[in-house]
Amino acid sequence: MRIATEMSLDGTVREGGAYVFVLGNIAHEKYIVIDFTATSLTEVVERRRRAPMKSLTRVPLLSSSPRQQRRSQWWNAECPHPTTERPIPARLSFAAFSSSSPAGAAAISASAAKPVVVVGSANADIYVEIDRLPLEGETIAARAGQTLAGGKGANQACCGGRLDYPTYFVGQIGDDAHGRLIEDALRGGGVRLDRLARVSSAPTGHAVVMLQSDGQNAIIIVGGANMSCWPEDPRDEDLEVVRSAGVLLLQREIPDRVNIQVAQAAKGAGVPVILDAGGMEAPVPDGLIKLVDIFSPNETELARLTGMPTETFEQISHAARRIHEKGVKKVLVKLGAKGSALFIEGEDPIAQPIIPASEVLDTTGAGDTFTAAFAVALVECKPMKECLKFAAAAASLCVQVKGAIPSMPDRAAVVELLQSLQADAATKLMDT
Repeated sequence: MRIATEMSLDGTVREGGAYVFVLGNIAHEKYIVIDFTATSLTEVVERRRRAPMKSLTRVPLLSSSPRQQRRSQWWNAECPHPTTERPIPARLSFAAFSSSSPAGAAAISASAAKPVVVVGSANADIYVEIDRLPLEGETIAARAGQTLAGGKGANQACCGGRLDYPTYFVGQIGDDAHGRLIEDALRGGGVRLDRLARVSSAPTGHAVVMLQSDGQNAIIIVGGANMSCWPEDPRDEDLEVVRSAGVLLLQREIPDRVNIQVAQAAKGAGVPVILDAGGMEAPVPDGLIKLVDIFSPNETELARLTGMPTETFEQISHAARRIHEKGVKKVLVKLGAKGSALFIEGEDPIAQPIIPASEVLDTTGAGDTFTAAFAVALVECKPMKECLKFAAAAASLCVQVKGAIPSMPDRAAVVELLQSLQADAATKLMDT
């Protein structure tokens, strides 16, 4: 029997043919308990209430140091990019061990984590808070203004770092105050900056973000170092980082030729490539799209790039098929308040409803948070449905804070939100 499930310390989740749950605190106990005979969640809950141990199997966990025992681990023997232990409070993933001999499980081992590598833009985001967008020829006063680190590449890298996953950022900044602002923000987010280049012949890219009172925004981008001064051929050190990745994240705020060069290196090394459609409005070159494993537009970008309407789910499905025809197997569409959907060629779409936020203050970094969180979950070998849910939770937390990088949630907050949703669902189930 194959078990591949994720659960809270005190929860039970059905997946892979068995119920897995923990008795006691995983930080101190050395056994997990598996019920191989239960056929429903209700049955497991009733058995736990009665505590008949004869139907349960105790499986020894790996021995570890006291420090390691305080950390959860993500396991998957079939994962092409296995990950190392992750500091995920009160949550544990199990995978791929045999129950042919219930008294003892096969040994489980983990390899060093392959990083998320983001190649892309870094901007200084100049925020102006306004009641509405100005009309043509009109001057209006802003309620407030500030400058924060941003840019789609930097946003996504910082999200990976805040989710406590090894993340590299390959990009360029100018030798100016805005560049130092971005560098400090990325470093504070836990991003590895070995491959961040500082150029003296171009200013740091920047963007004017017009933030309206309802949280919606309009953005104007100045490319700066993001669009100029890239070497004709990628640096060997940059390509080495790309080839070592668990997943490569790209956007369209740097030259297409740079994206093509690093995507070619990734494909040659068997590294999956995710392309966020945000950035340039021009069509995606065929030389780039054919290298992409997962293409991630929002509904507006999908409509523009396909020339098709995207007002209904059926229309979005037809537009996604147009992307499939270009050779992309998976299309991950961000639908704003309607959630998201993953369209896998030859399979039924997977829809993920929005996880409502208690308050929406700023949607600027929500799409980047979603894409990066999805990438982190993907490289941790979560099922696609769980990747979407993890990403939706991260985006829900993001919109509750102003600013792009400042709004990126940490892993503990995402896990806590998911566990609260899981607990609410279990309570509702018990009440029925």
